[in-house]
Amino acid sequence: MTEMEVISFGSVFLEIVFGHLERLPLPGEEIYVDPFAFSCGGAVTIAVAARRAGATAGLATLLGDDLGSRVVTQHSLCEGVELSPSRRVAGPAVGITVVLNFNRDRAFVSHMPPRPPGPVPEVGRWLEVLRQIRPAWCYMHASPGVEDFLHEARALGTRVALDLNFGVIDDHPEAVVRCARLADVFLPNEEELRRLTRSEDLREAIAAAASWCPWVVVKRGPAGAIGVERGRSTEVTEGLEDVVVRDRTGAGDAFAGAMIGTLVRGAGLLEAVAAGNAAGSKAVARLGAAGEVTI
Repeated sequence: MTEMEVISFGSVFLEIVFGHLERLPLPGEEIYVDPFAFSCGGAVTIAVAARRAGATAGLATLLGDDLGSRVVTQHSLCEGVELSPSRRVAGPAVGITVVLNFNRDRAFVSHMPPRPPGPVPEVGRWLEVLRQIRPAWCYMHASPGVEDFLHEARALGTRVALDLNFGVIDDHPEAVVRCARLADVFLPNEEELRRLTRSEDLREAIAAAASWCPWVVVKRGPAGAIGVERGRSTEVTEGLEDVVVRDRTGAGDAFAGAMIGTLVRGAGLLEAVAAGNAAGSKAVARLGAAGEVTI
């Protein structure tokens, strides 16, 4: 496999994105809206953002023979993201997400094709990729099935940026904490961190996370981020741009990828967080996590 500095591990999606709606349709009602775009998101967004930040980047996911797989493949090749870490399978493999922007936020309706049996069937394949390539950094989501991967990454000297979502917080909070203790940087947003730590006091929540992981970055959307290293918290607003918000989808992923790509170049944590802020600002100014793509 080709040498890569960053590998993004996880699922990818074909996005069908609708711009601002005044309201959601009632049952049986049809609403017409403009603008509209096709895009792609998930793990590919992190890889693309890392590549744009100057790192050599790869994507480790499942790709099939469906439309979503073709869109993700086309976008990755255009952006210079290496696909050799991914596994090709027959049939559909890429999720489908409808993104509805309304009320200054967005909502999703998603479908994920069935996976082979097992809690995280791709982790065995991910371990093979990790051992063969030994990237400087990898990105993944916390889950009960990835702890062995994290132990192996630490043994090989690969640094890990760990993200999470509300589903795993609600179902497996203890596993998230175990994963965070094995990561190099932990990337919750404010609400995720409060829910995980069961603390409404952000300072208390940050202190808890800082006891698990040496670097914590709390994403705060238009307020920037808080970077925590050696227990010291710093609010970072550098890099934020005043843009017209079109779609918040993928902003956190763009933030994470740009941050990792900047760390690969030897930057310190706070400089990398500022680069993440800039990438997040650009992401919300476009429709779709990856921006509009042609189908």
